[in-house]
Parts: sequence; structure tokens; C-alpha cells
Amino acid sequence: TTPPPLQFRYMGPAPGARIASASGVPGDLSTVYLGSASGGLWKSSDGGHTFKPIFDNQDAAAIGTIAVAPSDHNTVWVGTGEPWVIRPADIIGDGVYKSADAGATWQHMGLTDTGRIARIIVNPKDINNVFVCAEGRLTSPQQERGVFRSTDGGATWKRTLFVNPETGCSGLSMDPNNPNDMVAGTWQVQQRTWVEASGGPGSGVYVSHDNGQTWTHITSGLPKPPVGKIDVAIAPSNPQRVYALIQTFDQGSLWRS
Repeated sequence: TTPPPLQFRYMGPAPGARIASASGVPGDLSTVYLGSASGGLWKSSDGGHTFKPIFDNQDAAAIGTIAVAPSDHNTVWVGTGEPWVIRPADIIGDGVYKSADAGATWQHMGLTDTGRIARIIVNPKDINNVFVCAEGRLTSPQQERGVFRSTDGGATWKRTLFVNPETGCSGLSMDPNNPNDMVAGTWQVQQRTWVEASGGPGSGVYVSHDNGQTWTHITSGLPKPPVGKIDVAIAPSNPQRVYALIQTFDQGSLWRS
């Protein structure tokens, strides 16, 4: 009568290397997407028992993030480039891609020079309202980084959050019940062959109450700068509860509002 203890078992894919991103499909336990940092997007249609590559014909290799549109599970977005930034040899990407047929075919949707994309969010109430959280190339100052917003399904983009040429977006979250409310984390960093210079005045937490059109830098109750990489999350069960994972020297790591 006692159930056996939960155990993990290896599911693959065998050549998948380090998986940097993953996404399921709400209400569908069989479909799983996995994105490899070293290259490749994999799909399983049988709950992870088998995987097949579905991105090999595209120009980019590393997959940084995957987003399945909540209102249409055939619409799948991927952001390219290694978002974790572990070593100078990490692979950068060439922007964002979109599939309208659950990964069978892909269309490049721009933001070519963003380098590394940490997060894509599709508005659950408007499939054409899409957000891209771009870290940037990190090896030099650039303008193509921050939060980009589209209201036409990715046909055009507008950058709505930009801190400075050395700071990109490292975290992004939306309240699924009220898409006007969003929170973003920014990261000032420069990657060199001999050092990763993480942290600076550009790192911070930003909130928006107009669907990402404008942003406000918040500091109350948060660690004092300089801080490093920041990721954020709004709790789906309670949108008033917001988490921030912040790289600091000695001020703690996980913060909650």
C-alpha cells in the first residue's frame, strides 16, 4: 500500500549535451521541447521516451529559450544563443524563430544582433503580443539588448527597456491573469577570455504596469548595488508574490516581495 519513492531516470536525447531550456505544453503530457546550449532543438511526442531534432536546417545552433503560446500550442518561439554565460566559448545566436506548426517548419523573426536571448513570453490573452528578453553578445557594448516588444506576432519589434550599452535583460516574467503587469531583471556584464566581469550599476529590477510599454526601476528592499545577474518570476498562484534571484557578494541570493 506504500507507493515506491520517486526516482529520476535518464530520458535523453543522447546527443543533446547540456540542456539550457525546456518547455512543455499545458494540458498535454506527451509533448516536450528541449533546447541545447551547444546546439539543437529536440521534440518528444511520447512523454520523453524518444526525441527527434527539429531545428537542424536553421542557421543558429544554441537554443537559449523556448516559449509555447498559451492560446495556440502550435505556435512555438525559440530564442537563440547561450544565456547562462559560463565560458567565452559559449555559442551566440542570431535572434528569434517562430513555428506555426508545432516545430515542423520555422521562420526567422528578426533581432539578429541580440546575440543571447534569455526569455521569450507570449501574452496568454493575445498571441500577437510577444516579448523578448535579450542579454546581448556580452563581448562589447551594443544597443541591441534589453526588452523588445511586438504587437504583430513578431513582424516588427520595439525596444521598451534599455539601461545602457553594457547591460542586457537576464530575466522576464508576466502575470498570466493580468498581462499588463510584468517584471524584468537586467544584468551588466562583459565577457572576456580571461574574466567574466559581472555586475555594475546597470543591474536591477524593473516593473511595468502597461504591458511592457514603460518600465520603472525599483530599489526598495532590494540589495544595494553593485549586483550581478538577476532573474525574476511572478508566482502564477499569487501575482502579488514576486521573486528575484540576484547575484551579490554578501547580501544573499533569493529575494521575495
